[in-house]
Amino acid sequence: MSVLDSNAADMAEATVSRGGGVARASRPLTLSIAAVERDTGLSKDTLRAWERRYGFPAPQRDRHGERAYPLEQVEKLRTVKRLLDAGHRPGRIVSLPSEDLQRLAASMPDQRPPVPGRALAVTPSDLQPYLDRLRAHDIVGLRRALARGLARAGLGRFVDEVVAPLAAVAGEAWVRGELEVYQEHALTESLQSVLRHALAAWPEPDAGARPRVLLTTFPGEPHGLGLLMAEATLAVEGAACVSLGVQTPLWDIVLAAEAYRADVVAIGFTASVNPNHILDGLAELRAKLPATTALWAGGVLPLLQRHAVEGVDAMPTLDALVAAVHAWRAARR
Repeated sequence: MSVLDSNAADMAEATVSRGGGVARASRPLTLSIAAVERDTGLSKDTLRAWERRYGFPAPQRDRHGERAYPLEQVEKLRTVKRLLDAGHRPGRIVSLPSEDLQRLAASMPDQRPPVPGRALAVTPSDLQPYLDRLRAHDIVGLRRALARGLARAGLGRFVDEVVAPLAAVAGEAWVRGELEVYQEHALTESLQSVLRHALAAWPEPDAGARPRVLLTTFPGEPHGLGLLMAEATLAVEGAACVSLGVQTPLWDIVLAAEAYRADVVAIGFTASVNPNHILDGLAELRAKLPATTALWAGGVLPLLQRHAVEGVDAMPTLDALVAAVHAWRAARR
């Protein structure tokens, strides 16, 4: 939840006499630039650059001369961020009226990437019970339903048939403004909770299990659901996994790869990370890791298709991850 600007949160009030009574008029609520950054995921530098270049956002100034963003502008920024994550360019959408942005978001087609190579058919109706509980704010019921789905399908199929498509459908609904941010966060946390419990109960791999895979994300990438999905997929394939969680500094990744004798370092990404940071970070990590340690970059990253980093293998789908494990083993037989 965003933190309201400290000055505006006090809601300085003016009093007006009305027939002996007192009416209070509140100054409109605003958010500080730090709060807007946390709330929308748009950096302070981006907000200032758009203000200069496009005339939006157009913040007010508080009594200390600091930027203060009205809530309606923050709502528009949230919509802009959703459209940016879906592939739109800022120069074409930032200046549009809020109504046009909402129509654009609502008209976006289903952009869920296909998962090739699966003999599975997941329809929207299969996922609807989970979404119904989410929209009804029944998180306990949602987690119970997810746990039942896990028990029925087993870990591998649960990731393929429930976690991956449900996360994609919820992401699309958020882009179109059909889900609130807090609802998507509640779903993500529920999925992560169920996966963590499943992985904790999964049998330990054999002592000689290979490859040994180290999983993490770079600093600035706070999303961990993709890591858990990858870890679950690798566990089903019999790989030995060590997860560092999210946002591990680059040099610590190198140290951890050595300490855990990792055959593979797998880095997860989402569209929220600066593309230059992805390319520069992967190139630097590749240079610091031993040549014998494979480096895999996971996530739907068209960037790596346009700008391949030498020595880095892109894993855009879970199928690609499974194929990479099989190829790694075949190359070392």
